[in-house]
Amino acid sequence: MVPIPENYQEKVYAGWLGKCIGVRFGAPIENWTYHQIQDFIGEIDSYLPIAEGKIFQPDDDTSVPLIFLRAIEDYGENVSAEQMGKTLLNYLGDQHGSLWWGGYGQSTEHTAYLNLKNGIAAPQSGSAMMNGFTVAEQIGGQIFSDIWGLLFPGDEQQAAAYAKKAASVTHDRNGIYGGMFIAAMVSAAFSSSQPLHWIQAGLSVIPADCEYTRVVQAIVDFYQSNPADWRACYEYIYKNFGYNRYPGIVHIIPNAAVIMMGLLYGEGDFSRSICITNMAGWDTDCNVGNVGCVVATAVGLAGIEQRWRAPQNDTFVAASVIGSANIVDIPDVVERIVTINQKLNSAAGTKKKPKCHFSLPGSTRGFRYWGEQRNILLMRQSTLNDQGALRCTVRLLKKKQEMGIYLHTYLTPEQLSSNYYGAGFSPTIYPGQKITARLYLPEGQPDQIYAALYVFDNHSGKMIKGGALHLLPGKSQEVEWVIPAIPNACLSQVGLVLRNMSPETWKGEFYLEELDWGGRPNLEMNLADWPMQVGSAAQWTYLRGFWRSESDGLHASGTETNESYTGLLDWDDMHIESRLKPILGDTHLVLFRVQGALRAYAAGVSDNKLVLFKKSDGLYRELISTSCSMKLEASMRLTIDGSGNHISIALPDEELSLQWTDEDEPNLTGMIGLANFANCHTCFEVVHVR
Repeated sequence: MVPIPENYQEKVYAGWLGKCIGVRFGAPIENWTYHQIQDFIGEIDSYLPIAEGKIFQPDDDTSVPLIFLRAIEDYGENVSAEQMGKTLLNYLGDQHGSLWWGGYGQSTEHTAYLNLKNGIAAPQSGSAMMNGFTVAEQIGGQIFSDIWGLLFPGDEQQAAAYAKKAASVTHDRNGIYGGMFIAAMVSAAFSSSQPLHWIQAGLSVIPADCEYTRVVQAIVDFYQSNPADWRACYEYIYKNFGYNRYPGIVHIIPNAAVIMMGLLYGEGDFSRSICITNMAGWDTDCNVGNVGCVVATAVGLAGIEQRWRAPQNDTFVAASVIGSANIVDIPDVVERIVTINQKLNSAAGTKKKPKCHFSLPGSTRGFRYWGEQRNILLMRQSTLNDQGALRCTVRLLKKKQEMGIYLHTYLTPEQLSSNYYGAGFSPTIYPGQKITARLYLPEGQPDQIYAALYVFDNHSGKMIKGGALHLLPGKSQEVEWVIPAIPNACLSQVGLVLRNMSPETWKGEFYLEELDWGGRPNLEMNLADWPMQVGSAAQWTYLRGFWRSESDGLHASGTETNESYTGLLDWDDMHIESRLKPILGDTHLVLFRVQGALRAYAAGVSDNKLVLFKKSDGLYRELISTSCSMKLEASMRLTIDGSGNHISIALPDEELSLQWTDEDEPNLTGMIGLANFANCHTCFEVVHVR
């Protein structure tokens, strides 16, 4: 085993931060050419603006790597290419979210997805033999592979081996080599600050006679002969490796050449490297993201200027079918990578930490603030009693005024700068759960400051507060609160309200040391006239189907199995009470312990039976059933209880019930969902989860 660097976690943080910065920096001019950038914008050395108050959009460059990372979490360290393909199917909506759905034979990933869906397993799903070289050698294998270098620091061969398996799901030949090359460079960047060393590490894991090696070596040779003029290098790339020389919409080779140029002429400086890469145009978000990850891993957090970090605010949004997993932050991703690395190396894991802590230098976890007259001037990570904390600088808060700091726990598409990938969201916090926070008010601050925890219900537009805590200057204090039952809630914020009851205006500071929440939810939804988001009801994502809200509930129909989900992947024992109305067809179901599109349990009525299904690899298998009477256009109550591997389902009004103990690899945790089969139409009226 390769020794893990002492500063491993900080290096991973820098690398993933660099990736996210690069993607955001390059996204506004994606598919522009060098000459268009020069003619219409000129030199770009900072972020181009997004709409004020908006959150930067989800992007496939950052969303898909986290899906592939789940393959190790689900299948273990010996995960195969075939299992990588199943992972993609499990965490993607059916032809929406995360990928460019440009059509079969046009978009590499769309082509591979449809192959997978129709039974063509990886690696054949992405092979040139299946799809042809034009499709197989597009850029995707390269842009999703930084994650493997972050997972295997200093082990270029291992990083490349995992990248090869993941890239083969969708790509072949140079499309795979690019992924291996990028993964090896990131891995090498943990121990070297020299671009030529990163590049040699990348070359060491791919064939010496492939086109990818040829373009890399050509740019290295040009740089060594012309080390001072990156624009001359670009002209060389344009003439010898431009888009007109390779087939398809976005071939990997021209963009690989741009990455080499950015790394070499950037000379190990983060800002210079990403700016040069961005100015070259073509697939800018992809190329700048790759360069950003490699260089940031090498230079660490100290090498990333604050002008790139501050607007990012640790925020990261994804576009998988798991709505609650689409609202994360950059330290969340870092902790996942580090945890997997520890398991792979049989190392002791770190002690479980609260959801929001500030141990990583400069981390802000995406916190925002509200208040009159911009009461809070600045939030930044600081050190308090040898621990990280979020230091909040108070500009002024007059007597009886309030201000707040908060995290987003749910998003609507309107809050994003764009939603090209059709991301949907589910809340990460629910009624019934307990919130805890630890605060510190320094000595010398007013002695009449009060703090209360709160949540914001997006559906009612109301803030719900807990009891106030009197903050004592010079003392670290904890406040906790159990969120009360809130029917039809969609909790979109969790945070703290601070109120000044002192006669003097408060100018000073306070510290948030940590914020956490957990415990059992109590979720009650009457789905009549429910708000809608992308493809399904608000706070529900969907796999497929036509979902729409009407006066009597949430309706679903379609030509295949139709499913919609909400909740968290770690929900375990639960009681579900639901009411649904079959309108057309024979199968109408409530899902539970949903672990994605391939794995779940389902209970309901099918072919005049009360039935319990188990869904594995996307196929429903009946576990137990009994005859019942199902009437179209008539509402029926269905209850589900899951405790460990024991499941009970019932139709109380018919006094029917079934029990099952699953001894065959039971699903012990997961989300809830709604479903029906092909050519069915169901109205889902009420869902209550305890």
